[in-house]
Amino acid sequence: MRRTVATTSYRLLLSVWLMTLSVIGVAADKDGAFPFATEGLLFTMAGSNTVGAHLAPAWAKAYLESKGLQGVFIEPLPAANEYRIKGRNGTRMVFIDIRAHGSSTGFAGLKAKSADVALSSRPIKTTEARSFDVAGGMQASTAEHVVAIDGLAVVVNPRNPLSTMTVDDIAKVFAGKITNWKALGGPDKRINLYARDDKSGTYDTFKSLVLRKSATLSSRAKRFESNDELSDAVAGDLGGIGFVGLASVRDAKALAVSDNNTAALKPEVLFVATEDYPLSRRLFMYTPGESSVPFVNDFIRFAQGQAGQNIVETIGFVSQNPKGLVVEVQEGPERYQELAKVMQRLSVNFRFQPSKADLDNKALQDVERLARYVQALHTQSGENLNIQLVGFSNVESTEKRAQVLSRLRATAVKSALYRFNVQTESVIGFGDSMRVANASGTSSAKNERVEVWIFTDEYLSAVNAIKDKIKLGEIIRPASAVSQL
Repeated sequence: MRRTVATTSYRLLLSVWLMTLSVIGVAADKDGAFPFATEGLLFTMAGSNTVGAHLAPAWAKAYLESKGLQGVFIEPLPAANEYRIKGRNGTRMVFIDIRAHGSSTGFAGLKAKSADVALSSRPIKTTEARSFDVAGGMQASTAEHVVAIDGLAVVVNPRNPLSTMTVDDIAKVFAGKITNWKALGGPDKRINLYARDDKSGTYDTFKSLVLRKSATLSSRAKRFESNDELSDAVAGDLGGIGFVGLASVRDAKALAVSDNNTAALKPEVLFVATEDYPLSRRLFMYTPGESSVPFVNDFIRFAQGQAGQNIVETIGFVSQNPKGLVVEVQEGPERYQELAKVMQRLSVNFRFQPSKADLDNKALQDVERLARYVQALHTQSGENLNIQLVGFSNVESTEKRAQVLSRLRATAVKSALYRFNVQTESVIGFGDSMRVANASGTSSAKNERVEVWIFTDEYLSAVNAIKDKIKLGEIIRPASAVSQL
């Protein structure tokens, strides 16, 4: 697919401008200083090592500094994976404690009131949620806080010639059904398995997204509490394979992963940020509803805000701050490809509550983030940029029903943005034509999403002409099987 020089130049200039804006950032978070009498332990966070090893301490340090504390530093405590972040409020010492021993320990600590915030690299389980008497439940927006996006990377030794694997083959390898790399096109060498421990949210996510209900982790797998230690072990073992959080790939090699009938994607920023990558996941903080512990709610807002999300990116995860990203290859319906020639995709996908048309907790936050981002775009450029919402659905009983549902989801996002004074173009729906997950698998809800694109007035007539063709029912699918970005 060839682009005209004008189109390529437009996308290049827009891309450079958007990258410049992402460096400048939108309005910085502003927090008032602590009251003079504030001292001692503010609150305790417990749970996921993925969140607690580096990210939570960095958040805590920046938060205390934003409150005017002096000499803030991170102090490792005697027990492994435990930290105290402290600084001086005048002559008074103030600190935050973190215990990072696995997601399940966070919920146990929250229940026992030994922790004020549970850090988790997976959604709370139904059995765990039942143990809390919280208005609206532990899935309510006052209790569940999405704080970052992570890609669960499948890593091998850098000298391993394999570059891609399917989710099914990864499951067979870790279940011990495939034991030699030769069966996958690699060297004639025994496969050595490295996995996180049972308390890890990373392991829970791996079980849910890869092993699913049909496979069990092989007893041959060597288990680790730390992502970093696991990755380093794989990097030093030619026959090794493991799974870690995105920030812990380190010297190992991350494989591209494909789900059933989807193209293989590496855990790169766009595909992880939009959660299109098959093994992408959300990182959470949980509180028992709106917290009554002083400064907890303020800290969570800091972590979710612009400054906190900048830290997410610095640590090596994927932030939720919107960014404009160029996608060079656009597979999918012909009309989608035509639109992509003159538009720039943002690193935001809106998703929905299970089996509902209501935005999920992350999407509710993303509406506000996108509103701030659009305002910053306008302020920086003084030029009008048009926002195009593009909806998709999972497989439905008929193609027409799938297209209607995809437009309805885009309309739900349009309405939510309108409440923040953000105007968008008439919506587009492409039905189930670009699935990003197995239509009948545990992650099938990922197919129900709304992408966000932007374009300048220069291309408004071209976009409208393409949309007129779509209205006439000309959503032309690619000749290949199910397509994927």
